[in-house]
Amino acid sequence: MRPERHNKVKVLLFFDIGGSMDDHVKLCQEMFSAAKTEFKHMEYFYFHNCLYDYVWKDNRRCHSERTPTVDIMHKYAHDYKLIFVGDATMSPYEILQPGGSIEYTNDEAGALWMRRMLDVYRKAVWLNPEPEQLWPYRQSVAVIREIMEARMYPITIGGLERAMRYLSK
Repeated sequence: MRPERHNKVKVLLFFDIGGSMDDHVKLCQEMFSAAKTEFKHMEYFYFHNCLYDYVWKDNRRCHSERTPTVDIMHKYAHDYKLIFVGDATMSPYEILQPGGSIEYTNDEAGALWMRRMLDVYRKAVWLNPEPEQLWPYRQSVAVIREIMEARMYPITIGGLERAMRYLSK
C-alpha cells in the first residue's frame, strides 16, 4: 500500500469577487474546485477589484471578518506561489490612488499592496477570465499587467498551461 500522492506546491489564491466578476462565477467555482483537490497546501482569499490592506474568506462576512494583507505576508512563507484571479476591470484610480476603493476609504493605493505582495512572493501570476483580445481596450488591465510584469494569462487551457509553467520554473 502506498500513501496517496499530493502536490507539494504551496499556493495562495486570491479571487476578485463582485461587480464585473459576477459573469465569471461558474468558471471560477470550477477552477477553485479543481485546485482544491490538486494542492495539499492551498489557502484562498477574496478581494474586490484590487488588493488593498485586507482580504476575507467568506463574502457574506467581508465587512466583519477581515484578514489584514500584511498578516498574510507574515504568516505564509515566501515559497508559496501567488495566483490572482480577476478580470482587472475597474477604474484605474482604484489601483493607483489612496481612497480609490469603492468599498471603503483605503489609506494606500492598491498598486502599493500588489507590489508588496510581489516582493514577498516572487512566483506570481494573474489569471484573467476575460478574452485576451479585449485586454488592450481596458486601461486597468494594462495597469495590472504592468504591476504583474506581464504575468497575466487568460483562463484558457493554453493560458493556464503557460501560467503553471511560469510558476513551476
